[in-house]
Amino acid sequence: MRLANVPSRRLSSRVGVQEEVWVLWGSGGEEDISRIKDLSTGGLFLQTTSLKPAGVSVRLHFLVAEGEIKAEALVRHAKPGAGVGLKFLALSELGKPRLAALLARLRGLAQSREAS
Repeated sequence: MRLANVPSRRLSSRVGVQEEVWVLWGSGGEEDISRIKDLSTGGLFLQTTSLKPAGVSVRLHFLVAEGEIKAEALVRHAKPGAGVGLKFLALSELGKPRLAALLARLRGLAQSREAS
């Protein structure tokens, strides 16, 4: 729970993902496909039971309509029964505008749900 008068440490706002948006991710030869729960330009939270410890570097390959998005990320935290929070370390050059397009699409979907 975050108090209303305490500022967030986040550098970018996150979008709750209501759609089925998936990412292939892994490290050390182990891979998994997980659903994205929230996403921002700084990172994401994956719904998964395949937890990795904080500090582990992982590769990401987004499975989205905007096109191929490849990234490197760092596990920031793991919540048993919920998933893992990842911070982006690097995005492919083509991945940057595609991530921006994905975020714009997801924000648009969230706003249209709120308006309904």
